Amino acid sequence: MTTHILIADGSSLTVVGAETLLKGRADTLVTKAENADDLITQTAAHQPAIVLLGDRFDPLFDTAVLIERVIRAAPAARIIVIGASIDGLVIRDLFMMGICGYLAAGDDLPACLLTAVDTVLRERPYLSPTANAEYLVTMQASHRQWQLDPEARAVLRLLASGCTAREIAGRLNLKLRRVYWVTEKMRARFGATTNEHLISRAAAEGFANFPG
Repeated sequence: MTTHILIADGSSLTVVGAETLLKGRADTLVTKAENADDLITQTAAHQPAIVLLGDRFDPLFDTAVLIERVIRAAPAARIIVIGASIDGLVIRDLFMMGICGYLAAGDDLPACLLTAVDTVLRERPYLSPTANAEYLVTMQASHRQWQLDPEARAVLRLLASGCTAREIAGRLNLKLRRVYWVTEKMRARFGATTNEHLISRAAAEGFANFPG
């Protein structure tokens, strides 16, 4: 049975390297997406077994949004993220959303990719060595355990666009005290002291790519 793998990554070097490795795998069909819209169109039309998603794939969409859209388009697809972040809590949040594998961009792709593919096809999670080490450290820690859910990500994106708490409450139909509570939880989650610091830390971790 042929395994269809769809590659969606913003780095041409990563795409070429991944494509070369995967084309050497038996019974494997490899296709590429050009942007987020193309990714969702191809995913819905072809229902690939695996989506290999770079966390900098499309600057207009953060990784979490793309993961949600891929899952809606093809619920059975296994998503493997190639990510620049090695923050264990970021990796945990992505697994909580439904990804099956995470390859830290600094790890050896040729040594990890085929193993990752075979592992997730067996319905088992895969983390590359650096990602696995950081994930285990985070899981053993007693702090920063709150997951960034869709509501929090929406608040974060509006904060990054310059909206006040009152404006965010109006746009998201939330009570003002709820916006303050979510913001405080995010500050604790990212170890930030101000909203500006929060936005900076979130962007630096690669969890959210803010337009503009």
